[in-house]
Amino acid sequence: MVIDMKDYSKIPEAKMAPTLADVESVLSTVFEECGIDDVVTLDNAVKDRGDGSIYVVSARHAARLVDPLLGLLSQALERREHSRLASSPIIRLRASVHVGPLESPGHRGDAVNDACRLVESVAVRRAMDAALDNDLLLAAAVSDPVFDRSVLAARTKRLKVRDFHSATALVNGKPGFAERCWLHVPGLVPTALAPYLSTDGDAPIASSPSLQGQGGADDAPVREKPVVPAGGQSAKAKGKARIVQVGGDYNRGRGDA
Repeated sequence: MVIDMKDYSKIPEAKMAPTLADVESVLSTVFEECGIDDVVTLDNAVKDRGDGSIYVVSARHAARLVDPLLGLLSQALERREHSRLASSPIIRLRASVHVGPLESPGHRGDAVNDACRLVESVAVRRAMDAALDNDLLLAAAVSDPVFDRSVLAARTKRLKVRDFHSATALVNGKPGFAERCWLHVPGLVPTALAPYLSTDGDAPIASSPSLQGQGGADDAPVREKPVVPAGGQSAKAKGKARIVQVGGDYNRGRGDA
């Protein structure tokens, strides 16, 4: 899971560190509320990029990173906003959730790259614009594999297919990256995102065949995808992010514990 703070560079320098501390405190509390307890600190895996964090936990928590975590994170940001001092900066976050094999001990791999690109994509930035226009503080992109294994697999209790807007994630300056993702802004219906997405950036794409011709989107069958084995690939995080939390193992799909 990648978190990136909007307008961090506009925060006065003296308030940058306390604001980041607030973000990490909020995330720590939300992880605990979600029952994700295998999160440990890794300080030196990737150079500090300033305004973001990467959280790597066991893949068995993939569904929890979508639901309830996104909803709880939105609520926590709202509580902070209602109680913060006028001199404290507002915290608005973009988030992405992805799954994939990583190499220990540095927890590096293509999955980190893709998660960072998702959070930097035009799609999530426009979802953030929609959130801001509606006085909301969080916009998220869930990758297609995570969506398959969580929402379509009926592992999320509150969030359904109808709570997400499908889009293609593109990143300025990264012409080789174009990935399907699912946008979610807690507190905003997905149809409200459509006007913010257009063909000159990240265009909405058609629903997958597994969602078409069904009695209802929530009843759509699970789409199984092959698992990519760990291949020892090395990579650095892209975008403005830093690894601050890591976890344990990775499962291989629906049949694993």
